[in-house]
Amino acid sequence: MTDNLPVLLATSGIFALTPGMVFMWLIAFTLIYLAIAKSFEPLLLLPIGFGILLANLPLTGLMAPGEGLLWRFYHYGIQWEIIPPLIFLGLGALTDFGPLLARPVLIFLGAGAQAGVYLTFLAASAAGFDLKEAATMAIIGGADGPTTIFLASKLAPHLLGSCAVAAYAYMALVPIIQPPVMRLLTTSRERVIRMPKGRKVSRREKIIFPVAATLVIILLVPAAAPLIAMFMLGNLFREAKVVERLTHAAQNELLNIVTIFLGLPIGATMNAEVFLAPTTLFIFFFGLLAFAVSTATGIILAKLLNLVRRDKINPLLGAAGVSAVPMAARVVHKVGAQYDKKNYLLMFAMGPNVAGVIGTVIAAGIFLTLLG
Repeated sequence: MTDNLPVLLATSGIFALTPGMVFMWLIAFTLIYLAIAKSFEPLLLLPIGFGILLANLPLTGLMAPGEGLLWRFYHYGIQWEIIPPLIFLGLGALTDFGPLLARPVLIFLGAGAQAGVYLTFLAASAAGFDLKEAATMAIIGGADGPTTIFLASKLAPHLLGSCAVAAYAYMALVPIIQPPVMRLLTTSRERVIRMPKGRKVSRREKIIFPVAATLVIILLVPAAAPLIAMFMLGNLFREAKVVERLTHAAQNELLNIVTIFLGLPIGATMNAEVFLAPTTLFIFFFGLLAFAVSTATGIILAKLLNLVRRDKINPLLGAAGVSAVPMAARVVHKVGAQYDKKNYLLMFAMGPNVAGVIGTVIAAGIFLTLLG
């Protein structure tokens, strides 16, 4: 046995550890702590954090091309465009387009919030990043994790892990990032604007919308088809009311399973060599810039619409134009309630919120069309 001891020590990972790996353990522990203790996006940050830990344990071969377990999750699930669209299938089954259909003008707020994505793309390009990297960083401003992952896997796979963590981190920090921007750009009088009750949306309209939206969006931006198709199919399951088993499966079992297979390999792409590079700091900086600017442009567009509208829009609703569903809508309601406790903005905020999901996917499709 003593003769085998040197062999065991030589094959142990202990002597292959690097300071960078140990530092990445701290990153992993931080994400796991935030997920468990603070409930910051726990469904994603917990598996991502554990994936980072696994990626920085030496000699495991978990991300070895062709044979590693997590490499197979990543290659077949993400690079083959399977997992992000399945996430969108579940999200579609959870989405109610009623608030948007009741007040179609709110779709402009979701579209306006995407200006932050395009402005950050220009800023990142000016900072010296190539166009594909700039687009990948900019899409973080949409606050849509699956769309960020989908675009990064195609345009800049080397940035995938960092961009995914940035996207989900900023989604979790919506209650911290957005309120200061909202207060800065609105007056106390604007914050207490009460929205008139929207019309009742019929079941027929809710069934027609996902079909019509699929036709229009995919015809205009074919590159967005994988995400839009699954998103609208999930919504059609929900609104048809005849496939409850499929709706339930998409909302629960399927969404939960693919979330696990999304988070682990995303975290596993973040080894010390990749993550501990200057580019990572730029990713978090430009991601934060994109998110803040997207919040601001949504609010500003609402204020501009009020210049020509008789029925005023509460400008706080513009902040819900990012894709962080339903966190951004809840934050809008919470901030509004601080100034008028009887002003119920949540259902109105869901309109631009779901419009923001579509807008971010379209932005990703445009980047793919031009740069892919």
